Amino acid sequence: MKLVVAVVQDQDSNRLSAALTKNDFRATKLASTGGFLRSGNTTFLIGTDDPLVPKLLGIIRENCRSRDQMVAPVSPMGGNADSYIPYPVEVEVGGATVFVLPIEQFHHF
Repeated sequence: MKLVVAVVQDQDSNRLSAALTKNDFRATKLASTGGFLRSGNTTFLIGTDDPLVPKLLGIIRENCRSRDQMVAPVSPMGGNADSYIPYPVEVEVGGATVFVLPIEQFHHF
């Protein structure tokens, strides 16, 4: 058995949730915040049997895409914020960060 932890951008959350349900995967959704852009994410916790992990990863890959986004950098800490002029930069956001962890025991009460 494996625990798949998938951190996805909020824009992909509903689409992934629907795809998981359609394919009989049960998931727990947690609201989370990314540290880099401080934007909203959703973390999915999904327990599944080992042979189903490739199918699950395919569903995540199909429903979570990366995209480019313009962001204004946060002002530097300790510096004079009055003279700081943030220039927007283009960064890649989205997609999914996925961890597959082994589970030694599983109990459902």
